[in-house]
Amino acid sequence: MSSDSKFLSRILRHEPELIDVRIDRRGWVQVDELLLKLKKAGRGLTKAQLLKIIETNDKRRFTLSPDGRRLRAAQGHSIDVDLDLSPVTPPDTLYHGTASQSLDAIFETGLNPGRRHQVHLSPDPETAMRVGQRHGKPTVLRVGAAAMHAAGHAFYRTDNGVWLTDSVPPPYLGFGIVS
Repeated sequence: MSSDSKFLSRILRHEPELIDVRIDRRGWVQVDELLLKLKKAGRGLTKAQLLKIIETNDKRRFTLSPDGRRLRAAQGHSIDVDLDLSPVTPPDTLYHGTASQSLDAIFETGLNPGRRHQVHLSPDPETAMRVGQRHGKPTVLRVGAAAMHAAGHAFYRTDNGVWLTDSVPPPYLGFGIVS
C-alpha cells in the first residue's frame, strides 16, 4: 500500500484529527474538505490522485459514495462510527488470518476486536492468509460462522467483502486450522 493510501487509511479509520477533518457518525468525510485538509497538512492530492488510490487499493479499503462527494473507510475503525450495515446470514465457514504465536491466547479467549469495533473475517483462506502475513508467521483459522449465527451472533458484510462480528468465542474456532 502506498504511503498516501496508508495515510488516508489512518485518517479515515483512526485519527481524523491529524488533519482536522470532520468525519460524520457514519464514517463519511466530504471529498472536497478532505482534499483541502490534506493540502493544508502538506499531503496534497488532486481529486484524480485520490480516485486512483481508491480504485487501485488492493483491499478496496475505501468506499466512495454513489454521488462521488463523500468517502469513508470500508471497515477497521478505532474511532466511533456506525457503518449502517444490516445483519446478514454468513456462509457456513469464514476465515481469520493471524500470527501463529497468537494461537494460545485466541483458543483461550476467542477472537476479540482489540482496538477495532469488530472482528474481521475473510470469505476464503487465501485472503485470510494475506491478512495473517502482516502479523508474523501466518495461520488461518476456520470460524464456524453458521453455527455462531444459529446461536444468535450477528454478522455484517462490508462493501469490500470483509465479514464483521462482535467476537468469536473459542467453541466456534474448533473447526480446524488451515495452514
